[in-house]
Amino acid sequence: MSEPLRHVEHVMGTVFSFDVRTPPTPRIRAALTVAVDWLHHVDAVFSPYRPDSQISRLRDGTLTLAECDPDVRDILAFCAEVAAETGGRFTASPGGRLDPSGAVKGWAIERASDLLFAAGAVDHCVNGGGDVQARGGPAPGEPWRIGVADPRDRTRVAAVVEGRDVAVATSGTAERGPHIIDPATGRPATALLSLTLAGRALTRTDALATAAFAMGAEACAWLAARPGLHACTVTAAGDVRTTPAFTARGDVPWLCL
Repeated sequence: MSEPLRHVEHVMGTVFSFDVRTPPTPRIRAALTVAVDWLHHVDAVFSPYRPDSQISRLRDGTLTLAECDPDVRDILAFCAEVAAETGGRFTASPGGRLDPSGAVKGWAIERASDLLFAAGAVDHCVNGGGDVQARGGPAPGEPWRIGVADPRDRTRVAAVVEGRDVAVATSGTAERGPHIIDPATGRPATALLSLTLAGRALTRTDALATAAFAMGAEACAWLAARPGLHACTVTAAGDVRTTPAFTARGDVPWLCL
């Protein structure tokens, strides 16, 4: 059995890791290089912290939407769709400043995963700052098991998501403090410490995790009404709440997809 193909890349202000379990062919190795280059391209286009990025220049009025990469128009249109679906709890302009980051990272990870899959890497996992798109499994007949760090104690696991072809996104305050703006109030959302959302495709899962985090106590009920999405939240008081598909294994909520 061949060794897994692994790679770590620092880009977009975080760490991305690639874990490819399909035996690596030259085509798969080339696709990994393309996927890494893709992440750097996304950073150059969408980073709100780079003054030379297209999104910064669009925000500052030195670039028009027509002059931007077509992906900018597509992402902003997607953000508008999620805003409508969530009753305005998602926005591409948090605090009145253009920044579609709430949709970009999950989309970039899912697209990187698609590049690997198209090259024949049917078993792989791409992790970007804790947001994961996994395909296939780590070994024949085995599902991926994705642990979610407890925001109260990063050495502990708050929940586990198990499955094949699964996407997991976490929004929270553990690493950056209260930074997710609730568009309904214009202030940082503080009712939750973390919200983990599991689905199949990371683009939508990640965006909805951001929106649901802003909903606070309403999040689990709102998400439970959406087929194919499953959530685990830790409230500011330290209570763990989940949607119905999670079960308990010991004291850890566990989801099998």
